[in-house]
Amino acid sequence: MKMKAKQPRSARSRLILTMELAVILPAATLVLLSARHLQTIQRDRAVEAAIQRDFSQVLAISEKQINHKAYELIDDVRNEFPVPGEACSETLDRILGAHPYVAHLMLYDPEHGFVMRSRPDRLKNDPGFRDEAEHVSKVMEGWWKLEYDDFSKKLSKMDEKGTPYYFEGEWMPRGDKHVYTSTAIFLRTDKETGKAAIAAMTFDGDYLRDQFFPQTLDQVMSRNVAEEQTDKNAVIMVRPKSDSTPIAYCTGWDGGNAEVERNMESVFQGLVLGMKLRGTTLAAMGQHFMHTSVLTLGGLSFLLAGGIYLTYRNVSKEMALARLKSDFVSNVSHELRTPLSLIRLYAETLELGRLTSPEKHQEYYCIIRKESERLTALIHNILDFSRIEAGRKEYDFRETDMRELVRNTLESYRYQIEQHGFTLEEKIGDVPPMRVDREAMARSLVNLVNNALKYSQDRKYIGVNLYRENGSVKLEVIDHGIGIPPHEQSKIFEKFYRVGDPLVHNTKGSGLGLSLVQHIAKAHGGDVVVDSAPGAGSKFTISLPVNPAENNGTAASA
Repeated sequence: MKMKAKQPRSARSRLILTMELAVILPAATLVLLSARHLQTIQRDRAVEAAIQRDFSQVLAISEKQINHKAYELIDDVRNEFPVPGEACSETLDRILGAHPYVAHLMLYDPEHGFVMRSRPDRLKNDPGFRDEAEHVSKVMEGWWKLEYDDFSKKLSKMDEKGTPYYFEGEWMPRGDKHVYTSTAIFLRTDKETGKAAIAAMTFDGDYLRDQFFPQTLDQVMSRNVAEEQTDKNAVIMVRPKSDSTPIAYCTGWDGGNAEVERNMESVFQGLVLGMKLRGTTLAAMGQHFMHTSVLTLGGLSFLLAGGIYLTYRNVSKEMALARLKSDFVSNVSHELRTPLSLIRLYAETLELGRLTSPEKHQEYYCIIRKESERLTALIHNILDFSRIEAGRKEYDFRETDMRELVRNTLESYRYQIEQHGFTLEEKIGDVPPMRVDREAMARSLVNLVNNALKYSQDRKYIGVNLYRENGSVKLEVIDHGIGIPPHEQSKIFEKFYRVGDPLVHNTKGSGLGLSLVQHIAKAHGGDVVVDSAPGAGSKFTISLPVNPAENNGTAASA
């Protein structure tokens, strides 16, 4: 039964495939991802700018909504405010009682003077509030008395233009702390008499901090999210201009600084509206994007560098292989010349009739035959290697007596062994018949024996053992030669490879013998291993499975 070896991939195909996978593919991926990366940078910058624009727009809308809410509260108080000459404590206290967000009410005209009322319950129980009321009274009365004419004209013109209120935002001392208050100043005119007075109401600082701002900010954000004007994770707060700590914020505020801010310039002067995304920041988003980009590009660059390294290694290997092939041609040429020269020499001697004794004739004929067999073995090695490389190598498996095969092979090679002064020791045990390719197994044995002849110096010994062990038949070839360093033992079965010992390089050889031995062993479902140490010789062991089914099945896959 003949089995055909699988065709190996050519060196050129391997090199092209390596370059495609290791260099071209990563490089193309790097170019594509770099282009995508630039697009992503532009997109993310656009997203970041869009978020900032969105936040700025939402803050502007939010301020208008907050102001509108404040106007509604002020309008309610203004509509109930007494006309000049009718302001009294009872009237103002009634307004204060109906509107808990008002801290102070004030009215001034030159005819009736300055009238001010603050929340009676707070004046009685809160010393800090009393201090605030005295401060407001003193400041407003002095200011309005001095600038009544000019200020009343200014308020009148503002009212005609549709802006009835003038606001003063101020941080008021209240005991050991300060609270923010906003005072709405407007012109109160008696339509019957035409008399006008300057009036004002001051928002209570505690009310603004604890109720107005938190409730209004929640309403503003709910409305903005419902109208899809901003992200649902956006949160808003209010802080003083001089301090980053918020005085009020909407539900969900998780601390930190606002991403986008806006100075409030109307009702609540001196305050800043701020907005951010809950749980992250634009800077954190940018950092995350940058880290991801760096890792991605770094990984691709590393992959490309690895691909270049693999390509370099592959090219170096192919160059080394090319050098080995060149050495192989030189060595084979020498190997071919040696037996051919001997054959020619002895043939010419016989042709010239210079030999007189029949024994000499027989000796020369034997030498010519042996050298012819040696030449034939070398040519077979080269042809086998060529077939293996081309994927055309076939093995003819037949029932074979391994003991007879080993004995006959050694007998045909005995002349050359003895001619080199070697001692041959054979230990052929009882092994079962096996299905093998006789010619291939004989060539494996000859190659191993030939290596022992070449790479032995003073201790000229060759041992050949054939025995059965653990379901395998093992064929050993032992020598006492130069040995093989441990780091090179895994390489000696590669084609063209030769050990870096000077004796090896001074000894001509093709570098194919052990490669062929390994291929033959694996084609038979077995393997070959070496046990060696420098200066201590080598032992090569071919292991073949005894089970014919296992042997055939494995050979078919070879």
